[in-house]
Amino acid sequence: MSLILQIETATQTCSVALAQNGELLNVIEKTDRNIHASNITLFIEEVLKQSNKSFKDLDAIAVSMGPGSYTGLRIGVSTAKGLCYALDIPLIAINTLQAMTSGFKSKCFSVQANTLFCPMIDARRMEVYCSVFDDNLNVILHTEAKIIDETSFNDVLNNHIVYFFGDGAEKCEEMLGLHLNARVMGDYQNSAKDLTLPALEKFENKDFVDVAYFEPFYLKEFIAGKKKD
Repeated sequence: MSLILQIETATQTCSVALAQNGELLNVIEKTDRNIHASNITLFIEEVLKQSNKSFKDLDAIAVSMGPGSYTGLRIGVSTAKGLCYALDIPLIAINTLQAMTSGFKSKCFSVQANTLFCPMIDARRMEVYCSVFDDNLNVILHTEAKIIDETSFNDVLNNHIVYFFGDGAEKCEEMLGLHLNARVMGDYQNSAKDLTLPALEKFENKDFVDVAYFEPFYLKEFIAGKKKD
């Protein structure tokens, strides 16, 4: 049995979900700028209430670890760590791009063989945080901050159909869409429910992180005085 609280704050979406044994019970989320600090605790309390569960029922907390918004990640991870300390339960960290791919795949009725998936998180201007996964969530291209131009991903696009999605994909559609094998999906939003299957797998494998020392995967350092989020 596993009851896992799932937190996603890597983008402008503030999302909290509750899953039991890999089945989603409830999710509460909202997408807007600078709402994480004021909403995260309320969302956690409400998702538990709607599911007729309490904090003492939780077996673990899963958090989207980045890459993504510096401020959003800091709030989400700090909240998750504080609850784990207080409840003495383990912390599960999920790469945000992996969670996005898991969630996106769950919405696909079918995809062609040899299809790849490229989640993208907006990093301002024409830069995105991205990675490329195959149908089994194996990493094909590792996580990086990438400036997108007409030649981006040509190596994989020449041999695969690639789905690009996330809040960083829409702005890249004009350039990526030049390739016949590119499929740009502009309506995807991050959600804590996308952590459900990766979190269950890590819970069953006891793949936990050290609550005392764990830090978000920011990918790029925050620069004081320069607005990033």
